[in-house]
Amino acid sequence: MSGTLANLTLANRRILVVEDEVLIAMQIEEILLDLGCVVVGAVGRLDAAMSLAADQALDAAILDVNILGGLVYPVAERLSARGIPFMLASGYGSWALPEPLRDLPRLTKPFRRLELENGVRALCTPH
Repeated sequence: MSGTLANLTLANRRILVVEDEVLIAMQIEEILLDLGCVVVGAVGRLDAAMSLAADQALDAAILDVNILGGLVYPVAERLSARGIPFMLASGYGSWALPEPLRDLPRLTKPFRRLELENGVRALCTPH
């Protein structure tokens, strides 16, 4: 990781977490809180994720591809329309994603803390 990225503060960055597996959601939330982030949601249902993606102030999002209620793609579209960066979390390779989403940042499950941290820092880096 570049020195600039490592020094990027994540304090008070608002991160939407969409994950329907409770233990994974808790792990992500704990890491984000340790980094100083504000966790928005930690929801595992498509309807709740859509609502939060529509009207919450967000800096970035972590989206599990398969959640209760279906695939997370409508949430990804809503975030894209708002200009909010996100990464997709999945145990599958990019081949399992629709073509337009294959080059987006991904968090491959199972993941390590450093992978999540680096991913969030990259999402929150001004472009």
